[in-house]
Amino acid sequence: MIVAIIQARMNSYRLPGKVLADVGGRSMLARVVDRAARAEYVDGIVVATTDQAIDDVIVAECRLLGVRSFRGSENDVLDRYYRAALDVGRHTVVRITADCPLADPKVIDRVVEGFLVHTVDYASNVSPRTYPRGLDTEVMTFTALERAWMYACAPQEREHVTPFMYTHPEWFRTLSVTNETDESDLRWTVDEQADLDMVRALYARFDNRDDFLWKDALNVARANPKLAAMNADIPQKAAPERQTA
Repeated sequence: MIVAIIQARMNSYRLPGKVLADVGGRSMLARVVDRAARAEYVDGIVVATTDQAIDDVIVAECRLLGVRSFRGSENDVLDRYYRAALDVGRHTVVRITADCPLADPKVIDRVVEGFLVHTVDYASNVSPRTYPRGLDTEVMTFTALERAWMYACAPQEREHVTPFMYTHPEWFRTLSVTNETDESDLRWTVDEQADLDMVRALYARFDNRDDFLWKDALNVARANPKLAAMNADIPQKAAPERQTA
């Protein structure tokens, strides 16, 4: 069984409340859940939020969406992921974040398929980055997640969940899944208002449906440079350096 765990919290320091922001008439979290649910390899979805009162609204949204939620540590996200995975039964985990409303089921399936075919502990499509930022998908065995949970000590390893896996090749078999062309200059994640404005504008091009795929969005973005430029100058948060598998 393969379970997508979507991390979500209201207390984002750059754009508080972004995961429940309206995107074409639905919350951003709803968009992510619906898109991830269409991945053929995904058997179940859990939204992993925090145990803080501010995130009660995320649990309430999950009830409306009919999706399972789990509550855990706000800052030790690795612990939150591990305990959420324990709660659903020690299955293979797909990591997705709730600030990526263009998450693509075909991309998720491609990364999961690579993970399965090559029999690795951890697979991702972010190193080297060839997809637009915001299509990030990471897949890991429960055993790999548990090992990281047991041995990761650095704050960045606990906050970002997977660094311990991709910085310890001696312990984990890893795989990088890349696109045929490099589209990594595009930014489809939401950290600031300009990101949200761009995503809303992109959804509007599809009449606020969410059944379009990433290559459909890519065609629109390339044909409309001003749209892609709306958030091109937003700096990405620093993350631990990844090693190419």
